[in-house]
Amino acid sequence: MKTLTKDMQAAISPMMALDLLKKGNERFVKNLKLHRNLLQQANETSDGQHPFAIILSCIDSRTSAELIFDQGLGDIFSVRIAGNIINEDILGSMEFACKVAGSKFIVVLGHTKCGAVKGACDHVEMGNLTALLSKLQPAVYDEKTETQNRHSGNDNFVEKVSIINVKRTVHAILERSPILKELIENGSIGIIGGTHEITSGTVTFYEDTLIAISKTA
Repeated sequence: MKTLTKDMQAAISPMMALDLLKKGNERFVKNLKLHRNLLQQANETSDGQHPFAIILSCIDSRTSAELIFDQGLGDIFSVRIAGNIINEDILGSMEFACKVAGSKFIVVLGHTKCGAVKGACDHVEMGNLTALLSKLQPAVYDEKTETQNRHSGNDNFVEKVSIINVKRTVHAILERSPILKELIENGSIGIIGGTHEITSGTVTFYEDTLIAISKTA
């Protein structure tokens, strides 16, 4: 598998980037990862990197974006934080990835059985974790269908909150970053939300969060 160059990155459209991620996840699920010489890629990217996408995911040890999308060194930017929430630092990282480094796609990736989401559902307060989980609380309150057992012991409630959180984060990125919004609106990049099912490895993308505008000549 060739290491991405600037010219190769430039030739990738936002929808092509999403397709690369989808195909990579299909390989991961089938345990058919591409052969890569990672040491060679390390050498070939030593003077510069040209990732085609940036993935915002959770710190969960089972959700490494490079693995579940079968990508090599220099292929994607990976931002990881409990609950896949955003803040100014993460937005700044996304702006760098897309505006400066040329990445073509943003993915907000939640996952099943998320401990941070469970903590938010249980309204956990503990040290600095309190402030982080507070960013997940709006998704907890937005979930209206589960009227009983609104806690981490209710798996359906937890997963519904997790999905809402992903979708809220996609919208928040557009609302809080004029730079990324402009790049999306002019067709330079795309964005989508999804969930990684940790048992099967499958990533489900939410088409109602997909924004990728085709450039016209």
